[in-house]
Amino acid sequence: MADRTAADLVVDRLRAWRVPRVFGYPGAAIAPVVEALDAAGGDPEFVPARHEETAAFMATGHAKFTGEIGVCLATQGPSAVHLLNGLYDAKLDSKPVVALVGEDVSGPLGGAHEEIGLSRLFGDVCNQFVRYARSPAHLPVLLDQAFRTAAATRSPTCVVLPRAVQEGAVPDLQPHAAGVVTATPGEPLARVLPHDADLDAAASLLTVGHRVAILVGQGARGADDEVVALADRLGAGVATSLLGKPVLDERLPFHTGVLGEVGTPAAAQLMGGADTLLLVGTNDPWIDYFPMPGQTRTVQIDIDGRRIGNRYPVDVPLVGDAAETLRALLARVPDQPNRQWRATVEGSVDRWRQHAADRAAEPAEPVNPQLVLHELSARLPRCGAVAVDVGSVLYWYARHLELPPGVNAQLCGTLGSMGCALPYAVAAKLARPREPVVALVGDGAMQLNGLAELITVADRWQEWADPRLVVLVLNNRGRSGTGGGRPGLDAAPRRRPDVPYAGWGRLLGLHGVRVDRPELVGAAWDEALAADRPCVLEAVVDPAVPLRPPEPALADLRGIFAEGDAVRRVRDTMLRARTAVEAEDLV
Repeated sequence: MADRTAADLVVDRLRAWRVPRVFGYPGAAIAPVVEALDAAGGDPEFVPARHEETAAFMATGHAKFTGEIGVCLATQGPSAVHLLNGLYDAKLDSKPVVALVGEDVSGPLGGAHEEIGLSRLFGDVCNQFVRYARSPAHLPVLLDQAFRTAAATRSPTCVVLPRAVQEGAVPDLQPHAAGVVTATPGEPLARVLPHDADLDAAASLLTVGHRVAILVGQGARGADDEVVALADRLGAGVATSLLGKPVLDERLPFHTGVLGEVGTPAAAQLMGGADTLLLVGTNDPWIDYFPMPGQTRTVQIDIDGRRIGNRYPVDVPLVGDAAETLRALLARVPDQPNRQWRATVEGSVDRWRQHAADRAAEPAEPVNPQLVLHELSARLPRCGAVAVDVGSVLYWYARHLELPPGVNAQLCGTLGSMGCALPYAVAAKLARPREPVVALVGDGAMQLNGLAELITVADRWQEWADPRLVVLVLNNRGRSGTGGGRPGLDAAPRRRPDVPYAGWGRLLGLHGVRVDRPELVGAAWDEALAADRPCVLEAVVDPAVPLRPPEPALADLRGIFAEGDAVRRVRDTMLRARTAVEAEDLV
């Protein structure tokens, strides 16, 4: 048996932390670790990406879809720089990722070759933990600290591995030897509950509310039963943040949909009429769509106390796990729903759903992109995952794709970086190869990195028990549809060449479907979801279909000093948003 090296020790620690796979782009400075992963027989597995950025997105996607710690690797210099975008995604969406970065300064140019100060480079995105491995003896505790910090802070961490250390022989480590700390892998779990006095205060505030709104974020994942039970007990309406969209069954009659610019008028109206607000696990940035400060009394639940009150004034802060805290509130809140308020909310939801169906049916040239997502809703498998990219596809996903319970959907919600969906989809499929995955991508993101990562899909799909990975490409032929309905901005000039996306998929040995007629959209989805291999579904869509963000339910008058038309427009916005509530004498 060959002498063990520190690279083998890295693999041992990854295995001890039950890491199933490592995403990366190999290079000379990290080659010993990659070779050790290859020799490990797939435990853990090394998954080479086409680019370091997509490797980092895959690691973040793994963390988002599985709840586990994602791991990526790269080398120094430009390779390390490319990791940053995916790592910032993990940081801003609070997901644990460990980046392993190789460094080699022994080349002919010495330290000047590809030299970038890695501590400074990763100092912001991995501000909780950036460490250099100085010797093989210290690797176990260093890696354990990186994993434990990533888990505890729900953020990315970085370990820099000099090549000389990777190639170093592993000493016979004795517990508590000089300079050696005994390392133990594992993530300690805790039960976090607010104090009883705070729970009592929150229950009292919610109980006296007449028009309760609940805004649910990704932090409420796993607490869906508790959210619904509390909403029923209070007669509340529910909206979600964009990241919180998969948390609740969207078929609930009082579920108003996503709040914010990409969201629904029903969610905006819910906020406009509420006098009491409960925020659960959300750090939603769309504060223009929140109630006016002073309009509501507010309770916020979050596991991270640093986030409480940083978006909206809070009367009762509750630091704790969402499900545990909601169960404690349910024990304190009486069953006395405001049925009139609930009926108003449900009426608003019904109107929005009919309006959404009407929007999807509007004629377009050649295909209405809203129709493409509307048709998917009726066909989306009852299990599996959805990965969503950034761009106009995000609007159509938020409003027109109804997620059934059990379907996990993820996106780059806070950073808002294009090019995340296909790497996410690969990570989701590798994590659960027996379940179907759908990626929703625009043509811009597809040209950014999707065409390349289809090579990864083509390389891996025959290993999957269920080969279905459908990549929807909304091809608006290089014209931006982000004008939001403003004249002159929706029909932008062509900025990208028109690429045969379905043809590229077929060239790689995948299935490819191209649809440019609205009456064939449903059949195209049926074909894509029934294919015996991954499929690129290219829908040629109209770039002039306006995004039409909903108007905020209440306009914030601060900073508006002009008179005349501007003030009248603000006043009209406020009146329209409250029409439904005032009509039933609920204000």
